[in-house]
Amino acid sequence: MTIQARFLSLLTGLALAAGLCVTTFDEGRAQAALKNITFVQPNPSAINSFAVFVAQGQGYFKDEGLNVRVESIDGSAPVLQALAAGQAQIGRPGPAPVLRARARGVDVVFIYNSLPISSFGIVVKRDSKYKSPADLKGKVIGVGTRDGAEVGFARAILNDLGMQENRDYTFIPVGDGGPAAAGFLRGDIEAYVAATSDAAILNHRGVHVRDITPKKFSTYFGNGYAAMGDYIAKNPDVIEGFGRALVRATRFAMDEKNRATVMKHIAAGNRQESEDQKFATMLFEAVLAKSVPGDLSKGIGYQDPAHWEAWQTSLLASGDMKEPLPDLKAAYTNKFVEAWNRSK
Repeated sequence: MTIQARFLSLLTGLALAAGLCVTTFDEGRAQAALKNITFVQPNPSAINSFAVFVAQGQGYFKDEGLNVRVESIDGSAPVLQALAAGQAQIGRPGPAPVLRARARGVDVVFIYNSLPISSFGIVVKRDSKYKSPADLKGKVIGVGTRDGAEVGFARAILNDLGMQENRDYTFIPVGDGGPAAAGFLRGDIEAYVAATSDAAILNHRGVHVRDITPKKFSTYFGNGYAAMGDYIAKNPDVIEGFGRALVRATRFAMDEKNRATVMKHIAAGNRQESEDQKFATMLFEAVLAKSVPGDLSKGIGYQDPAHWEAWQTSLLASGDMKEPLPDLKAAYTNKFVEAWNRSK
């Protein structure tokens, strides 16, 4: 190689190195500009929190200046503890645990209804004799966790039938999905309070179940997104950006032509859950069906005050709350719904 050729090669190498340094610096600066938040979910299912993983995969959180880290814990009560302790900024608890927490003075606020159609149901083995929850008097009913959202849902139904826990029935925690199947097979439980995913897993594992939940309880909405009141007040931009990303992700997921991409993002959140793609897709579609409001005119994420009244009434009747909250409307907010659903 001539001296001139070596000189040109050196210049080229320096130019490339300089370009790489600038690119790396710019990427680092862009990453540093993002606001870091931690989101906690009550179980490791990426399908149940699909909007979060689609928003991550599609870059919607980044568009809002957010870097979202996902952590999984066991049940709504630990989710609320993480929020109250400042270990997480946004979580996905159930409405009953939120109301009970507020009754204890915890200023947690539901910001986004992600499951406007109830995600829970009381299921029994398909060939059992039970036809309604009233038939479960004196029986043992399985739940995922002792303080999970499903417990408040089941108590509301059983209390409506005049049944009291530890007198007319017993709850025992048996875990989600697979462990619940074992509970049925061993004869430990006669019924199970199943989320949409749990029922699908039970059927998939050969424990065929049927739902005996009265239809009037379908408006008892399921888990949604929540944050502490002071965090919302100090960080309205984060709440607006987070919710807008969720809405975009939900709309993206609703379009069937995006199904393969959606499932790819979900698999990135929990690869084990997506090992059986056929089953995972079936489960996702069941969850999606309960995630889309019947009336889209009010916006994705909207919370119906009448449904919150129903939840509080049921908790009071069951003894889970001793008295009504001084201001039930402080337990939730629709303040950001319009901004979330408005096209940029």
